[in-house]
Amino acid sequence: MQDQVQDAIERLVESGAETGIQVAVYQRGEAVVDAVAGVADAETGRPMTSDTPVYGTSAGKALTATVVHVLVEKGVLEYDTPIVEFWPEFGAHGKEGTTVRHALTHSTGVPGVPEDTTPEDLCDWDKMCAAIEAARPWWAPGEKTGYHAQSFGYILGEVVRRATGRRISAVLRDEIAGPLGVAGELFLGVPAADLPRVARLDDPSGTSEIPAEMLASMPMFQVVNGYTAGPPKAMPSAGFGNRPDVLAADIPAGGTMTARAVARMMAALMDEVDGVRLVSPERFRELSAVARDDRDEMFGGPSAKSLGFLIGAPWPAEGRTVIGWGGSGGNGVFADVESRTVVAVSKNRFSAGDFTTVQKLAPIFT
Repeated sequence: MQDQVQDAIERLVESGAETGIQVAVYQRGEAVVDAVAGVADAETGRPMTSDTPVYGTSAGKALTATVVHVLVEKGVLEYDTPIVEFWPEFGAHGKEGTTVRHALTHSTGVPGVPEDTTPEDLCDWDKMCAAIEAARPWWAPGEKTGYHAQSFGYILGEVVRRATGRRISAVLRDEIAGPLGVAGELFLGVPAADLPRVARLDDPSGTSEIPAEMLASMPMFQVVNGYTAGPPKAMPSAGFGNRPDVLAADIPAGGTMTARAVARMMAALMDEVDGVRLVSPERFRELSAVARDDRDEMFGGPSAKSLGFLIGAPWPAEGRTVIGWGGSGGNGVFADVESRTVVAVSKNRFSAGDFTTVQKLAPIFT
């Protein structure tokens, strides 16, 4: 499989379809693929290596969800704890019944951030938390579900900060990345010393901007009481993911990672990896089970969710349960629960909502 994947990604780079790409596969806690091809920076020719971190937009939600599950496993949190027990100000405007479970399943009723949110605003933790405190819910907690594109990270991240006294990026480093030996490859907020190592995203086709007709038609971009799940000034793009302030800030609806690090993390949720198991088998069964399987108010169609992860894969999964996260630009990590297999792809050619590369690789794994 290592040879097949290596050959496939080299052909993708040679064809011009990709700039730089990493693919990692774990099965039952063992690394079986660690493949890399291309360059991390098209301008300088810096090579992509297995330890080159890549900004992964919503794939970073896997990191945030894993932090929460580890804290639940340690008894710091419970899924059904009301958020106001940690963050009293969150309860304004009828949100006092919202729980950690609601946040994990995108059902808090606060899917949006202010419509005029900018990248600079996203880097301002206190400002974003204050905006979420002031938000009026679009529905009662648990009544509906709708993708929390940015608010997911701030809601859960502030719960983590209040419960532990540490930023979520520090908890990720101390409780997950460090024990797994990938502290230099798995980030929510990249330290200044590591910024030069991060791959530079590119978009030579200029297609990463979301078309105006899509902005007008998708429920995600609706505006309610001045809030939207897709703020126009802060949409993911190659330019957004190359900003040093964005990379350095805790914006935990996204993250920066290598394929092998995020695959290792997901594998350690399911199984023991080199002596490290992040949660118990019972906890993993609970977090990977279907928690919501109804209409997503932001996507405008059905979207099954487990606790903190989407259910489904960007390839035909033949009825098997697959949990994970993908992000704009095509990065993603997906765990096949039945076969105990994790597939992760990190790449720096950015195109909005494109999982073509993952789909091309899927036949190798299936």
